[in-house]
Amino acid sequence: MKLTVTDLKGKSQGELQVSFALVETGLGTQAVHDSVVAYRAAQRSGTACTKTMGDVNGTGKKPWKQKGTGRARAGSFASPLWRGGGVVFGPKPRDFSKKVNVKTRQLALRKALSERLKAGDVMVVDDFKLASPKTKEFAAVLAALKIDGGTALLVAAQPDKNLQLASRNLPGVEMVASDSLNTYQVLLCDKLVFSRAAFEQLDQRLK
Repeated sequence: MKLTVTDLKGKSQGELQVSFALVETGLGTQAVHDSVVAYRAAQRSGTACTKTMGDVNGTGKKPWKQKGTGRARAGSFASPLWRGGGVVFGPKPRDFSKKVNVKTRQLALRKALSERLKAGDVMVVDDFKLASPKTKEFAAVLAALKIDGGTALLVAAQPDKNLQLASRNLPGVEMVASDSLNTYQVLLCDKLVFSRAAFEQLDQRLK
């Protein structure tokens, strides 16, 4: 498969050959699912915490004597039945991360990118170099590339300060380096916009 390379004004600058093997339709779906579930699970902080009876601050004294008061038996101020007492089977800090093998993650990324390529949702520009970090200037670039509507993911070979500053105020536009691109990000946005160098790096990573 070949992709058309354009400049920031939308004019053609040649073609780029996709050298990694595209995943056939029907294959790799489970790998994509596993990778996305693992990625989203890893975003959870897992810091929810409640106090058990042993954690509640207070005395261990019996509230009142066992018999003769006419009230129900009580043995602790920290009882879960009481206001301010411990919580039964409440959440505790935990790690939600899931293990996904390297080959599975790579298959998932190839599958996701293959589907986006087949759908025509991937664009390649010659370079992302901007003269200034102005949002208005970058919005004009997106309009020239006909991706000013919907969401877009910009994939650069390395972080560019002007591009980061110009794109961060645009709703629905995100930026990521090619070496950290993952399956979830590939699937999330309407359009994927690569620089030539970024796509070549990813191409080598997936071969």
